[in-house]
Amino acid sequence: MLKKPLIILLSALTLAACSSDKEESGKNPVKEENAAPVAKENVENVMKFQSPLTGEELKEESTDRPVAVMVNNHPKARPQSGLSKADIVYEVLAEGDVTRFLAIFQSRQPEKIGPVRSARDYYIDLAKGYDSLYIAHGYSPDAKEKLDNGEIDHLNGIRYDGTLFKRAEFRKAPHNSYITFKNIQKGAEENDFSMDTPPQSLNFLSKEESVTGESANSIMISYFNNPLFDVVYEYNQDKGKYERYSNGEQTIDYDTEDPVLLENILIAETPHRIIDSAGRRDIDLQSGGSAYLIQDGKLREVQWQNVEGRILPFENGKQIPLRKGATWINIIPSSPGLSGSVSYQE
Repeated sequence: MLKKPLIILLSALTLAACSSDKEESGKNPVKEENAAPVAKENVENVMKFQSPLTGEELKEESTDRPVAVMVNNHPKARPQSGLSKADIVYEVLAEGDVTRFLAIFQSRQPEKIGPVRSARDYYIDLAKGYDSLYIAHGYSPDAKEKLDNGEIDHLNGIRYDGTLFKRAEFRKAPHNSYITFKNIQKGAEENDFSMDTPPQSLNFLSKEESVTGESANSIMISYFNNPLFDVVYEYNQDKGKYERYSNGEQTIDYDTEDPVLLENILIAETPHRIIDSAGRRDIDLQSGGSAYLIQDGKLREVQWQNVEGRILPFENGKQIPLRKGATWINIIPSSPGLSGSVSYQE
């Protein structure tokens, strides 16, 4: 359940810049119509487009289809590869108190992603919200039924183990399955999957708009009081982004050591229910509910809604725009006996 936290105040710095014009003089002043266009930008260099899932400016329109990859979050799978380049990451419980990531890539393509883990039906539903090509290694019975019914284009390590998916020697199964973006594209081509269908754009704040909320520079999410899966987001005021930590260790890329840096964090509370002896879950991603939205060192209590498969923040029935940048969405249990907790403090 969401806990009422201890709040600390952050101070904000306001930067002001001033400029002055220099006058030119001479015997024969240049006519205005012949003056060099110093105030005009080269039209070809103007950023005309934006990334549909991050809002970041682009010179050319993005035409890539999203790729959604199941990424292992077991302690033996950390640090992972590729997460620092994801546009959106969902963090959701699998069995027990173990979370997994659904990492969605569209604006950037990491060389390698993994370790790749098995599919669950609710991860598939989230991937469908962005019309993604879905990448997993294995599946639950409910997930297999969805995949076999053709609900989503997918590549699975059960079929492609040793070909598109490679096993890393420095880790042991099931924490050692990886796939390169090159092999994702190869698999898509072999299966005639269209990869030039960009997603509908999310809504983003303009440069003139600011966020509101109570100041918070540290947010902690606890799943069943298991410190191995405690999540802490720390606000880096210099970068204007949140850093992520698991069990006290910063989340970085295994290969590049680039940190995961986030502009938006959405924590959504939703009913969870155990459905079989293996501890698999049914997670309600349709009904909406309470949530926290965290941006620019500020947090506010909001609501979440499912909009055509996407979990998005709302306030007073109106969708809240995101800050331009990367987004991480934590789905936490609200069901009695299955609760996670959220606090923000110094």
